[in-house]
Amino acid sequence: MAQNPNKKSTKNKATSASSSTRAPQNANARNRRRAAEEQAEREQAAVIAKERKQQTIIGIIVVAVVVVLVAIAGFSVWRANRPVSEATVQQSYDAAQAVKTKPSGANSRGGFLISKRGLDKKIAKAPTVEIYMDFLCPGCGSLNRTLDPTLTAMEQAGQINIEIYPSAFLDSLTTDQYSTRTASQVAYIAQNDPDHVIAFIANLFAEDFQPSESDYKAVSDATLQQLAVKSGVPSDVAKKSTDGTYKSWITKISAYTPLRKELWNISGSRKGQMTTPTVRINENYWDLVSIGSANSDLVSDFLKAVGLPESEIGTSGKLPSIGGTGKPIAIS
Repeated sequence: MAQNPNKKSTKNKATSASSSTRAPQNANARNRRRAAEEQAEREQAAVIAKERKQQTIIGIIVVAVVVVLVAIAGFSVWRANRPVSEATVQQSYDAAQAVKTKPSGANSRGGFLISKRGLDKKIAKAPTVEIYMDFLCPGCGSLNRTLDPTLTAMEQAGQINIEIYPSAFLDSLTTDQYSTRTASQVAYIAQNDPDHVIAFIANLFAEDFQPSESDYKAVSDATLQQLAVKSGVPSDVAKKSTDGTYKSWITKISAYTPLRKELWNISGSRKGQMTTPTVRINENYWDLVSIGSANSDLVSDFLKAVGLPESEIGTSGKLPSIGGTGKPIAIS
C-alpha cells in the first residue's frame, strides 16, 4: 500500500504545535507559583517583623514597669526608715493647722474626743483611749468589730473617753479616694452629730459593708449617706457629710500623723513605723503586736490594761483603776 508522503509531516507539525502551546502555559504556571511563593514569603516576613516589634515594645514596657516598681519600692523603704527631723514634723504640723476649713471640735493633732458628756468634754477621772484608723484598713475593721461593743458600753457609762483619729492612708488602693472621703465624712459627723459618730464608725467597719482592700469596689456617696442615716445621723447632716468639707484637712493631718514618733510600733517587723490601727491609753502606746503574738483575748487584755473587771462593763460609777492619767497595766 502506498503511503501518504504528507502524513508524517502533518503529525510532526501537530506535535510541534502542541509543545509550543504547553510551553507558555507551563511558564505562566511557574510564574504564578513563584509569585505566590514570593508573596507568601513577604507576608511571613511581615508577620515575623510585626511580632518582633511587638515583643520589643512589650519588653520595653516590662522594663519600664519594673523600673517604676523598683523606684516605688525604694521610695517606700526610704520613706519608712528615713530620719524624721523635728523641723519636718513641725512643718507638717503647721501645714495641717494652716488649712482654712477644719473642724472646731477636733484637737490640733486631728482627734475628736467623745465622752458620755459629748464632743470635747473629757471625763477627767476616766481613761482616754485613742484609736487611729483608716476605714479601708482590714486590721482596723477587725479591731473595731472585736473591741467596739466593749468601748461603746464603757463610753456610754462614762467609764472611758474615746478619742477617734480618722486618717487616709490607703487611697492608692481605691478608685475613688475612699479613705479620704470616709475620713472626711467621719470628721463632719463627729463635728455635727457626735452622738452618732461611734455608731457610724462601727457600721463603716461592719463585715458586710467594709470594702475589700485587695479587691476594692467603688462606694458611692449615696451609699455612704444611707449608712449614716442607718447609724442615726439626721438626713440633712448625712447628705452634707459627703461633700468633702474636710478633705484638705484630712490630707494634711494624714501626712503629719505618721511622723509622730509616739505612734510608731515598738515591736514586730514594723518597729519604728506607724501603722493602723494604732491605740494609745492615756497617751501611752498600747502594743497590739505583742498582744496579738500572745494569742490572747483582745477584750480581756484591754480590760486588764485599764483595770476594770468584765462584770463592771457599762456600769456607771465604776471607773477603771488606772484613772485618767495612769499607764496601761502590762499583761503578765
